[in-house]
Amino acid sequence: MPINVVFMGTPDFAVASLRKIHSTFPVTAVVTVPDKPKGRGLAVQPSAVKEAALALGITTILQPTSLKDPAFLDALQALQPDIIAVVAFRILPREVYTLARLGAFNVHGSLLPKYRGAAPINWAIVNGETESGVTSFLLADSVDTGAMLGRRTVTISDGTTAGELHDMLMPIGGELALETCQMLASGTVKPIPQNDTEATKAPKIFRDTCHINWNQPAQIVRNFIHGMSPHPGAWTLWADGKTLKIMRCSIVENPSLQAGEYSINLSSSAWAVGCADGALELTEIQPEGKRMMNARDFVRGYRGGASGFFA
Repeated sequence: MPINVVFMGTPDFAVASLRKIHSTFPVTAVVTVPDKPKGRGLAVQPSAVKEAALALGITTILQPTSLKDPAFLDALQALQPDIIAVVAFRILPREVYTLARLGAFNVHGSLLPKYRGAAPINWAIVNGETESGVTSFLLADSVDTGAMLGRRTVTISDGTTAGELHDMLMPIGGELALETCQMLASGTVKPIPQNDTEATKAPKIFRDTCHINWNQPAQIVRNFIHGMSPHPGAWTLWADGKTLKIMRCSIVENPSLQAGEYSINLSSSAWAVGCADGALELTEIQPEGKRMMNARDFVRGYRGGASGFFA
């Protein structure tokens, strides 16, 4: 008897899982967010998951504004899902995830119970973790707390950004999503309860969260910058109060710089910034209103002062 899988997701991170599951268990329907205006022209565009679903030939696509909308609940129930697979989507109410006959699961971008929340990849880098991964778990009423079904691990190299870790986790997330569907379909799942005493939080990131505090040690500041890179981007204020996003940096020896003080070497195009116990050299930046660029390329065309302070 065919297994009826409904997939729920929104961003690029979920696409690999959708494709992997669909290659073995044809996905009968996709649930994603409504199309939204994006870009300078504010043209209405579908989510990455909707685009991928259409490319795979999946024609049943539900885009509810509210997951408690009676019309959506009726449509979902009519699909009679055996499995609901969730990757990078919204919090499902009980009346949604309990519709799955064999179970509803989520693939989360951390090694649960660590980094429960909306931004596990970012906070793993910010906190200097050397290992990360993905975990599949059964959905429960409390977010990211359900019994674990499987996991995959990766090593985080020194200097890795959140964007790079995101790209590492996408394919293994897809592999785990398929494996979890196979376990649910065959009845071989062995749920393992999470140890709540080991839980850490990975809350949603806002603009103020991304403001760089230069009064911390260089290693902590570097990890913070890399943890916000490339999105949403760690920022600081400099010339004329303009915002400068810093995407990548490296630790250098420059004990003469005070915390937040920057020095631009016009001959070597190096741009160093002081921290509490050392300095960082900026390597990738995004000045306000401009694209992301190599910091040395920016300095070569820079005509302002060679020193100052960030705020």
